[in-house]
Amino acid sequence: MDTRKILDNSKFAQIGFVVHDIEAAKAAYALLFDCAAPETRPGGDYAITLTRVYGEPAPEAAAALAFFQLSDGVQLELIQPNDKPSVWRDHLDKYGEGVHHIAFQVEDADEAVRRLQEEFGAVVEQEGNYGDGSGKYVYLDVQEQLKCRIELLQSFAK
Repeated sequence: MDTRKILDNSKFAQIGFVVHDIEAAKAAYALLFDCAAPETRPGGDYAITLTRVYGEPAPEAAAALAFFQLSDGVQLELIQPNDKPSVWRDHLDKYGEGVHHIAFQVEDADEAVRRLQEEFGAVVEQEGNYGDGSGKYVYLDVQEQLKCRIELLQSFAK
């Protein structure tokens, strides 16, 4: 089965980069895109995000985030993690700055996770709610088969 079938009704949404210095990275991308740098914002309070790393609660995992809108519904995300354990910190420590994930907006993250686990042996690395509680994210390791990490984004109905 291909990912197009697994990710039925999904839409490519984002490419994410982990960085050491979000302000420097924002300035560089703003120059590249000839636009104003977006605001830097925190990932959110644990009481809302309920972040889990490798299945365990991770109340100290946090990051500064900035989003460039590249086109309608497609973003470049910059992530500067704190020094506490997270998939962002693991990636930065192991590989350095650069591409962290590709993300897809999905209607049912739980079903997409199940299918990616079934077809690709995907491993859930980190998950939680958006900082404002309007949706959730799931990072999956599919490195062996797809050579990357996938993030699933699911917005909650309003």
